[in-house]
Amino acid sequence: MRMYYNGGGSAAWQTKEGKSPSGGLNEKGRKSYERANPGSDLKAPQPEGGARKKSFCARMRGMRKRQKASNNTGQDRLSKALRKWKC
Repeated sequence: MRMYYNGGGSAAWQTKEGKSPSGGLNEKGRKSYERANPGSDLKAPQPEGGARKKSFCARMRGMRKRQKASNNTGQDRLSKALRKWKC
């Protein structure tokens, strides 16, 4: 299997350069993940609504309930993702 790496040795979706500062993966991170995992099809957030948004928000709300209060800083990846999707 052929792996695509950035200069640091890790795939972009696992490093800061593949992650969006406002939460989730940026385009470079999504493409890197798709190369490393053939058959996957990651899509950008859908904050305007639709079935994907309903499903995502329902799953993430369940994760929020299980999260420790000390980890809920508002700057954690889960909080950023919920904001980006407007959940």
